[in-house]
Amino acid sequence: MIRRLVCRVLAVSGALVLLLPLVGAVPADQTVRPPKFDYTMTTLPNGLQVVYLEDHSTPIVHLSVWYHVGSKDEKNGRTGFAHLFEHLMFKGSKNVGPDEHPSRITGIGGQSNAFTDEDATVFWETVPSQYLPQVLWLEADRMASLQIDADKFKNEREVVKEERRMRFDNQPFGRLSEILYDKAFTTHPYKHETIGSMEDLQAATTQDVIDFHDTYYVPNNATVTIVGDFDTKDAQAMVQQYLARVPKGKPVPRDIPKEPVQTAERVFTVQEDWPLPAVIVAYHIAPDATPDAYPMHVLDKILGDGDSSRLYRSLVYEKRMALAAFAEAKIIEQPNLFFAVAIVQPGNKPADVQRELITQIEKMKTEPVTEVELNRAKRQWARDYILGRETVQQKALHLAHAIVIHNDIKSADGEFDLFQNVTVADLLRVAQTYFTPANRTLLTIMPKAARVGGAR
Repeated sequence: MIRRLVCRVLAVSGALVLLLPLVGAVPADQTVRPPKFDYTMTTLPNGLQVVYLEDHSTPIVHLSVWYHVGSKDEKNGRTGFAHLFEHLMFKGSKNVGPDEHPSRITGIGGQSNAFTDEDATVFWETVPSQYLPQVLWLEADRMASLQIDADKFKNEREVVKEERRMRFDNQPFGRLSEILYDKAFTTHPYKHETIGSMEDLQAATTQDVIDFHDTYYVPNNATVTIVGDFDTKDAQAMVQQYLARVPKGKPVPRDIPKEPVQTAERVFTVQEDWPLPAVIVAYHIAPDATPDAYPMHVLDKILGDGDSSRLYRSLVYEKRMALAAFAEAKIIEQPNLFFAVAIVQPGNKPADVQRELITQIEKMKTEPVTEVELNRAKRQWARDYILGRETVQQKALHLAHAIVIHNDIKSADGEFDLFQNVTVADLLRVAQTYFTPANRTLLTIMPKAARVGGAR
């Protein structure tokens, strides 16, 4: 994810990829690759997919449940439901009281948490390995018998509204991505943030959330990953005892509206209660697990990842036009955005800073990156990949992401070579394909308290 998975790690014998020389290309047969996952995958009669990966290095086990539902599955006027359910899923089931689930995990020396994004909602536990039966029972109980009533719903709705205030509404630049996505998308649900809008949260009813739960939080829309110190045959018997008994749900709808192809540049200026202006340049790009996704990840690193990136060097170090400059290729399940952001240095015109962002992006189309830059970006990616496959939780993340988002578990191992095989020609092709004026959204966000000259 993670993504867009960050921090991908694994120790391998010999040298790490990132320690190879920085100059010149590394022959494919000399690239150190992490060991492949030796997993077992099954699908239960109720549609639940389960992946087992034994790791006996420490006496712990990690279990995660991925529900293939995120904010992109929400309808207009019903935003924020997936994230709201991340909260409600801890509020009790038939045999487990409100907030008892995490307290049980803590009581046995374990950890648990959850997260929601555009494409999935994930619940996980890491516990001493002898408690695997207990976490399987806990997950089965809330999958089969989550209890939602009006009081629980109203309380958690207020918690989510306060979270929105803290993380978005009351933070300088907190609404940056919300504003960008509202302007760059016209139709697809990626247009709205996972947190949802205050209006939609306030308008939601108990029956709305029950219907949402019954549609998406079913075994045939879930993937379970179990990684750690266990015997696969024993774990399969436990899964059969607990999770196989959860009734299968109805077919899950996937009627997500597609974003129309953008055919002309879009230009917006808005005002926010921010201390400084911000400028953004954004382009629609291809989704995860497609051929263009891997070169785009590399372009992202070269252009905007860190203080040594082209954008930061140009706008912050050399020209002193911005206090910060970065880029992100948000490569997820369906087509999303590449965007570059700069916070304008006082004394500079936002329009000039935005033009410099465009200039640096345009260079990717006409001036091929050097082999040194390309190999450096590959090593950065390989470092993240290797460092992010070390723990049982990270291994489970790779496996589940491959199944749920890529619909291909083999990609959990196969992506390494796809990144290492990216060429300079691939980078030029992808830049020329997506970084076009007709595919571009220009956004200037001005402080309400001042009028800075030069805004478009």
